[in-house]
Amino acid sequence: MGVTIDEILVGDPPEGWAAAGFSVDEDGTCRIGTVRVRLVGRDGGKRILGWSLRDAPEARLADGRLDGLPTTASSAPPADPASHPNGATHIDHVVLLSPDLGRTTEALRGLGIEPRGERETDTYGAPMRQIFFRLGEVILELVGGTEAGEGDPGFFGLAITVDDLDAAAALLGDHLGAAKDAVQEGRRIATLRHRDLGMSVATAFMSPEPSPVRDR
Repeated sequence: MGVTIDEILVGDPPEGWAAAGFSVDEDGTCRIGTVRVRLVGRDGGKRILGWSLRDAPEARLADGRLDGLPTTASSAPPADPASHPNGATHIDHVVLLSPDLGRTTEALRGLGIEPRGERETDTYGAPMRQIFFRLGEVILELVGGTEAGEGDPGFFGLAITVDDLDAAAALLGDHLGAAKDAVQEGRRIATLRHRDLGMSVATAFMSPEPSPVRDR
């Protein structure tokens, strides 16, 4: 299968994620699909603090960094998916911002993670490029400007697939923005008003991928 995401470390209290309709284990772990989101509180800072990658070559991460991004290797088995009141089934994609797309792409290639495609976008304001990678069930969306800059990459947020976006909206009420068509054909997306719930990670919910049309 190649390199996959084992764990995402988040500087949030569990209560905020529970208020957003996620089930959280007693140890502060939120199992979304096969990925563990570990909620460690605010002592170490807010937002996504780092991650661990399953089956990544340990020698490449000996200093605990991937192009400056806090990253460790893991051999832990995939998580058993939990059932969530908001209907979350898995993390659709993780958004990573980089000041130097070429440099970060080469660092990912050093772990055996190859790009699957790219496109230009203005979703994040100014014109930018997106480069996509596959990490098991999760897509890594790498975003940056057209010119290389200085500094380390950082996590922007998560998009999470739910089994029924309308049901999630009914559960969360005003805490979930209006659904709109996603870039992916046949899907919809809605932005969670995460700060109102005590979360620091920018989060969106997405409808499932449409079922393939079969010839009759």
